[in-house]
Amino acid sequence: MSSRASAARYARALFDVALKESDPVQIERDLAAFADLLSSSAELSSALTNPGVTLARKRALTDAIAARLNVAPPVRKLLALLAERDRLALVPDLLSIYRERLLEHQRIVRAEVTTAAPLAADRAEQIQKRLTDITGQRVDVTARVDPSIIGGVVARIGSTVYDGSIATQLAKIRQRLGQG
Repeated sequence: MSSRASAARYARALFDVALKESDPVQIERDLAAFADLLSSSAELSSALTNPGVTLARKRALTDAIAARLNVAPPVRKLLALLAERDRLALVPDLLSIYRERLLEHQRIVRAEVTTAAPLAADRAEQIQKRLTDITGQRVDVTARVDPSIIGGVVARIGSTVYDGSIATQLAKIRQRLGQG
């Protein structure tokens, strides 16, 4: 089984427990705090993923970090389980998958909006409202700037792309002129 598939199983289990016993948003914050600590400290990450470090030592270190971060009991139990199974390297993927499930549960979709120039706040709000109307869900917009689209907007939600860029319109005109 791939590490992403394993991470998905742990994320599903954690999410199910979070819904029953805790606040899923707080669980995400706690897991993110641990993941951020791992990514910001090469020494810690190395110690927790090194096969030469005993599982008991990894468990003790994980317990100490969880206590210091004051994470919720479900996250503490999961980290202890991952330490015992020498699977702490799964934490970044596990966090990513957990976040996807949380957004799905909250009925929020992520959209990446690309424009040729930075968006004004009111324009970004209009685009977000329009995407909300289209999807029927709340939309979390991430803005990107790409001058190559010349103008207009390209919005990507999952695998769906709404392309209203001038570059695409010009390409379509070019294609029509070439055919005629």
